[in-house]
Amino acid sequence: MPCPLYLCSTLADFAPVLDRLTARQTPPQGEIAERTADILADVAARGDTALVDYTRRFDCPDFTADMLCVAPDEIKAAAASIPASDLAIITEAAANIRQFHEAQIQHSWWMTRPDGTLLGRMVTPVDSAGLYVPGGIGGETPLISSLLMNAIPAQVAKVARIAVVSPPRKDGTLNPSILAAAHVLGLTEIYRVGSAWAIAALAHGTKTIAPADVLAGPGNIFVTTAKRLLVGTVGIDMIAGPSEIVILADDTANPDWLAADMLSQAEHDPLAASVCLTTSETLARAVREALKGRLATLPRHDITARALADFGAVAAVGDLDAGATLVNRMAPEHLELAVADPWALLGKIRHAGAIFLGHTSPEPVGDYFAGPNHVLPTMGTARFSSGLSVAAFCKESSVIATAPGFVREHGAKIARLARLEGLEAHARSVECRFSQK
Repeated sequence: MPCPLYLCSTLADFAPVLDRLTARQTPPQGEIAERTADILADVAARGDTALVDYTRRFDCPDFTADMLCVAPDEIKAAAASIPASDLAIITEAAANIRQFHEAQIQHSWWMTRPDGTLLGRMVTPVDSAGLYVPGGIGGETPLISSLLMNAIPAQVAKVARIAVVSPPRKDGTLNPSILAAAHVLGLTEIYRVGSAWAIAALAHGTKTIAPADVLAGPGNIFVTTAKRLLVGTVGIDMIAGPSEIVILADDTANPDWLAADMLSQAEHDPLAASVCLTTSETLARAVREALKGRLATLPRHDITARALADFGAVAAVGDLDAGATLVNRMAPEHLELAVADPWALLGKIRHAGAIFLGHTSPEPVGDYFAGPNHVLPTMGTARFSSGLSVAAFCKESSVIATAPGFVREHGAKIARLARLEGLEAHARSVECRFSQK
């Protein structure tokens, strides 16, 4: 049985699914957090020496300090080494992603008051960004899209320095597709280093790797835990959890397509969640059967089967309104509205990282090519957070230039508010400017 089937007449009937999804949300405790904290402290103390030691132990036995930095010629050669058709696809995807993110550019703004006071908001990029790019299984399934999705918003924000880290393969190389994508983007600062020690290097700096202001990019539990522990030392994109998809479908949906979309997320991770809600009990049973057939042929069968069994569900719900209520309770990373009129349903959705409308908008188009960012809030955090954007690499500064008349007119009121809070020096700071003869 690929995943449980639920027939829900009330919200309470769906409670077991919500309980299982919530169970994934516990932050790492105990050993993982302690080991990660030790790694962060070790890299802060020993710098490159620690990076080499960890890389020898976990990735490349013959690693040396002079292998940390990828030479520009190697980046260029990698772009020439991959099929021209692949390079063209990466280039086109990058263009789509860039076009979407350019619409997010924030501008400084100013307002004036009749007395001459000028107020505003000045938007500036951070000085530097550090991007983590997983190498995939054995370095042979590189997350090219992760590099595109993290680097392009930083570039659009006009971040002056962008450093990329990625774990080396056993022979000390990086997958050429990652380097080719970096070449397409014009990135030249790339390091062969991974896991929590790479995050530590980007946060604290070493002799070879300068520290960054904002860290972004997905990774394993140690990468995620390192970012969590460094909040406040550096900016981070978000605390990302396992991938998830929720599909809300009516009887116009194709059950085989729905099964394919559920599997597209379940294959990520044993903790990935794939849920299909439908108004049709017949469709629910058909989706469940389609999952069985498609699952049997997947290369990542064991991972996918475990994810479906533990965190998958197909549920028949009363109507689309009930389905929308459940969607908002789950606040999923990815939501597909596989219904006859998705636009009519869109207004009822309040919480979702990315929303895919209609039968011909499967989730993978957002992962790779359409343009919106695929770094999205997970584990219910779409209730209060958004996907990665240009704003993650910018900061806003308030600008205040009050005219002399403003202080004379309002100074006494400002001083009174300060004294109500027991802050006498605040009050006198204002009073000394309008009390002088």
